[in-house]
Amino acid sequence: MPAVEDEKLLLEAKRAAGNAYAPYSGFPVGAALLGEDGTIFTGCNMENASYGLTICAERVALGKAVSEGVRRFRALAVWAPVASWPCGACLQCLAEFAPGLRILRGGEDGVRESTTLAEIFPASFRLAGS
Repeated sequence: MPAVEDEKLLLEAKRAAGNAYAPYSGFPVGAALLGEDGTIFTGCNMENASYGLTICAERVALGKAVSEGVRRFRALAVWAPVASWPCGACLQCLAEFAPGLRILRGGEDGVRESTTLAEIFPASFRLAGS
């Protein structure tokens, strides 16, 4: 993936983080998910006083994409104050649609890294026969 596309995705994720609702953790996260057709879907984390109801930025972006009929993805960028990889729940949801997804992370701390979903989540859950 060209560096220009990486930077564009990270910038979109950073912008999305600006919309985060994170009054409990103070840790705003943004995500930008690149569809196979080039469309970018963004999301931000949305916390709740009942912590288990919190929704991660990555799943918000994925939900927006799926609700628009997009099911194939090339890359995901995640932006946070401290560069972070997606949590296990987000990785499992992403694996449903894009097991070979390229994942970028960046943050206010200056870290910029990339990997693949398969590298950081090699044994996702699959239903028997799927």
